[in-house]
Amino acid sequence: MITPHRHTRLVPVLVAIAAIHLTSGQAVSQEPANDTVVATLNGDPITRADLALVAAEFGDQLAQAAPGREEAALIDLVINMRLASEAAVTEGIESEPAVVRRLNLARDRTLYSEYLRKKFIAAVTEDAVRKRFEKELAAFEPKTEIRARHILVASEAEAEAIIADLEGGADFAALAADQSQDPGSGRSGGDLGFFKRGAMVKPFEDAAFKLKRGKYTKKPVQSDFGWHVILVEERRKEPPPTFAGEAQRIQQEMIRDTLDAEIEALRAAATIEIAAPGLAPATD
Repeated sequence: MITPHRHTRLVPVLVAIAAIHLTSGQAVSQEPANDTVVATLNGDPITRADLALVAAEFGDQLAQAAPGREEAALIDLVINMRLASEAAVTEGIESEPAVVRRLNLARDRTLYSEYLRKKFIAAVTEDAVRKRFEKELAAFEPKTEIRARHILVASEAEAEAIIADLEGGADFAALAADQSQDPGSGRSGGDLGFFKRGAMVKPFEDAAFKLKRGKYTKKPVQSDFGWHVILVEERRKEPPPTFAGEAQRIQQEMIRDTLDAEIEALRAAATIEIAAPGLAPATD
């Protein structure tokens, strides 16, 4: 889509990645363990809790199981893994240096996820999220929003011809649907919905916010996307946010803040030395 919205900046923060993993079920589940035995292997039980852990880890593979055979596939997978694991121990594979490192990594990963998950579950409660929303709402200052349509074309001459058609009484939405090269808004008559300053590229934004309601640009507006003809249909004050609309964003921000603080505190209390040149962590 070539609608002239700004690009958002990606923030490469490890704790943000951790938050995604921790909230998507990859951390240890805190649901009560289901100890119902579904099978045994050499006398050792396989429970539904065991199946749930394997299902979370190998979901992509299990998706290939025949309909109605998912649980049977899970049981088979647990049996296969346990048999292979026991055989590996018998052959001494678990003591090989490379395997020891991988086992240690698996242990660290599990404890890392569970430690941080417990921290943010304690901190990011519904009450805490609501209090943060109420604080944001109290500080909310509505900005002006406009609802605009635009027609995007490749050349200034094409845009000037469209403006001439509008001067002759042509319908803006019909022209957009017929001539706009923006495949997203073009299909809806050029409608971009409501937006405020900062949502669009600057040349487009500057021209749009100068227009009064019901007016269109008398000269083509150039941006990196091409040439625009812009019509402003409505102007209003930004409506206040709602808890339902903001709760998920606030929750994710609070999770990232909590994880960031926990990791920073742990690192601050540790002695860390980076031996390899050029690999010291970046600082802001």
